[in-house]
Amino acid sequence: MSKQGTIIVVDDNKGVLSAVKLLLKNHFEHIVTLPSPITLPAALREENAQVVLLDMNFSSGLNTGNEGLYWLHEIKKIHPSLPVVLFTAYADIDLAVRGIKEGATDFIVKPWDNTRLIETLLSACRNSSKNKKRAEVPKTVSSMYWGESNAMKQLRTLIEKVAQTDANILITGENGTGKEMLAREIHALSNRYRRDMITVDMGAITESLFESELFGHKKGSFTDAHTDRAGKFEAAHEGTLFLDEIGNLPYHLQSKLLTAIQSRSVVRVGSNEPIPVNIRLICATNCNLEEMVAKGKFREDLLYRINTIHIEIPPLRERKEDIIPLAERFIDRFCKQYDKGNILLSTGAQEKLRTYPWYGNIRELEHAVEKAVIINEDGILSEEHFHFPRKIAAPATETSVSTLEEMELQMIQKAIEKCNGNLSAVAAQLGITRQTLYNKMKKFGL
Repeated sequence: MSKQGTIIVVDDNKGVLSAVKLLLKNHFEHIVTLPSPITLPAALREENAQVVLLDMNFSSGLNTGNEGLYWLHEIKKIHPSLPVVLFTAYADIDLAVRGIKEGATDFIVKPWDNTRLIETLLSACRNSSKNKKRAEVPKTVSSMYWGESNAMKQLRTLIEKVAQTDANILITGENGTGKEMLAREIHALSNRYRRDMITVDMGAITESLFESELFGHKKGSFTDAHTDRAGKFEAAHEGTLFLDEIGNLPYHLQSKLLTAIQSRSVVRVGSNEPIPVNIRLICATNCNLEEMVAKGKFREDLLYRINTIHIEIPPLRERKEDIIPLAERFIDRFCKQYDKGNILLSTGAQEKLRTYPWYGNIRELEHAVEKAVIINEDGILSEEHFHFPRKIAAPATETSVSTLEEMELQMIQKAIEKCNGNLSAVAAQLGITRQTLYNKMKKFGL
């Protein structure tokens, strides 16, 4: 195995410096150890470092009172693209997460696991060299619409900071807010963009096939295992693994997922041999996982592992300034798709769209615009082109239900409200498949 170039290790504990130097000598050509960050700027200018391992806290009297985050900023001033891995005590994890948001690549908790430390540093070096090549490659056009609201501008700033790290990300938000699209944007902006992003709908995997789907299987390990097969973790090797609907994973299977994430390896069904995997993990859910932890429905240690960076996408009704620009974006797309020429949005239609609550968020707006474009004939979308389902305010009566379709719509709306938007639970309650539920929601514009 070829060695990496130079690493700078900054820690005021001489025992730590000695142990790390001994551990890394077979992986780096040159290891620079600094017992004080005061000399760090000079070392950065003298050494052609590939990565910095930076302690978050220093003993009183050995610096000017500025600690980890200050020195992280100083490193970035001198070498903006240089990977920095933070060394932190367990009690300072929140501070380390803040460090990632401000430009660090990853963090390691003391006392450290040797394998994890080595893999993290080597991964940071590989990503550093990819960054240099990436700068020469024209960037692809983003499919993400960020909007004009302050909330989305802040979200974009955060994404640009964390995308090129390997930190695990948890995306939360209501149905239809664009969690998968945001995950794809993070992947596209990351150092893994040349590799695949593998998506797994955790709510759609049957319990009996969970291990086979995620970890793979060996030929003959069960009835239909006719050949060896790699799972989703292996398919995402050196890329991104996106686990959607993570809140729907049954409790008794969560420990298996946790083991794979912690060990950075998988064991195929029918095998005892661990297979190392190098992935960037992004999870998404519309559930409140902290509440699920409190109720004993989600493992706290799993939440800790997947939640290094938490990103909440605000619902569309809370950022009304994004509604019309989004609608116009959809109009342009569907005009091209259906060969409709140019179609404009009337003032009345704009007001109607702006005041509607959009419980289905961007997905509901997209479906509403698509339907309006299809039926339009005069090049102007007016209020009459947008028909929204009535919000259920009270139990249905004979006089309030005039058609079977209205009854079906009311049943779906009630189930969504009762299940707090958990579509797997909604489908189970209604006795239909998730795909059938998706089709019906699209039909009703939900």
